[in-house]
Amino acid sequence: MFEKILIANRGEIALRIQRACREMGIKTVVVHSEADREAKYVRLADESVCIGPASPRDSYLNMPALISAAEVTDAEAIHPGYGFLSENADFADRVEKSGFVFIGPRPESIRTMGDKVCAKQAMIAAGVPVVPGSGGALPDDSAEIQRIAEQVGYPVIIKAAGGGGGRGMRVVYEASALINAVAMTRTEAEVAFNNPEVYLEKFLENPRHIEIQVLADGEGKAVWLGERDCSMQRRHQKIIEEAPAPGVERALIERIGERCAEACCQMRYRGAGTFEFLYENGEFFFIEMNTRIQVEHTITEMITGIDLVQQQIRIAAGEKFTLRQRDIHLRGHAIECRINAEDPYKFTPSPGKVTNWHVPGGPGVRMDSHVFTGYTVPPYYDSMVAKLITYGDDRHQAMMRMDIALSEMIVEGVRTNIPLHRELLQDANFIEGGTSIHYLEHKLAQRT
Repeated sequence: MFEKILIANRGEIALRIQRACREMGIKTVVVHSEADREAKYVRLADESVCIGPASPRDSYLNMPALISAAEVTDAEAIHPGYGFLSENADFADRVEKSGFVFIGPRPESIRTMGDKVCAKQAMIAAGVPVVPGSGGALPDDSAEIQRIAEQVGYPVIIKAAGGGGGRGMRVVYEASALINAVAMTRTEAEVAFNNPEVYLEKFLENPRHIEIQVLADGEGKAVWLGERDCSMQRRHQKIIEEAPAPGVERALIERIGERCAEACCQMRYRGAGTFEFLYENGEFFFIEMNTRIQVEHTITEMITGIDLVQQQIRIAAGEKFTLRQRDIHLRGHAIECRINAEDPYKFTPSPGKVTNWHVPGGPGVRMDSHVFTGYTVPPYYDSMVAKLITYGDDRHQAMMRMDIALSEMIVEGVRTNIPLHRELLQDANFIEGGTSIHYLEHKLAQRT
């Protein structure tokens, strides 16, 4: 097992990784920008290294600075968390070539799954169902693009091959708008991802977003750890997640979970990963794989009792992979609300000093956050300041506990989206379960 790990991230995930390491008796090195100098996890670390000014480009995205920090502190491995460089194959490659262990998949796996076209082809080869589409990058020939779209059937969605995080997408409802949409998405993809390739898929009108969590040892062994429903989202950004997914036949879930685990075995995938699907009319369609720990990994931990971050570390350290599918038992229900420092309905960021911070408690309540009274939320990074998670014997109990926890939570000095969460917890359609990925945007539009 490693003696010292460098955490190449910030915020609540840096603290989450640090806690996993401390429980395992592993020393931690925390890197931080000048803006994060006073963060809780920096104070708790065995060692800390300032890697640059506030701008992510000059700090958390600065590969040489991160590797240098590992060198000067004699760290053995680097955990990238999520976001920033966590799915950057070049960074994983540089980490391993510099003599450190990258706590995540092999660079070639990140590279394959990071290119959405290659990922779809890999899934087709593994027998995982995918959304009907172009089957590869769109050609330059306009007539051929039109032919492909007609064959798939409108509406279609144009996606950047190197995209992610909800960026590089454009929905097209009629043939007259297709070629212009392709050109615009290509331009955006070139600027955002340094890859102008785009592909085309059938746009599903009313799907849910359901994902499968996997763990694999890189040697041909893998397990899947249930599913999560992440359909409550705005502009492809998740707001509330829950596990398991309400109202989906277990036989369907088990079938798709087994295929995901088999795909990991075929790919010799290593570490934690998430297969993301659109689900509509009883069918699953693969859209992408995230080759990292997810923000919403917490709810899977709650219903399985398995520490996913520790599993990542153990796999990276080369420990024998002892989990078997028969060992995975799902119990109860868990819900996560992402607490963001932003206007609850306009979604404009609300950085500033937190003058009062009180977190809820009680049975089945978990709070993952790096914030404290007096903490200053910086304007340079993602607005998420906490993840509130509740667990219950069933979905009703988990929802009741979440409603109570949200009512107890106090945040002053900055605005948060807690009022939106409280409204959604009272929403009749959400209470029933099974809302689509478009539900929240439609609800907000009606409110406006």
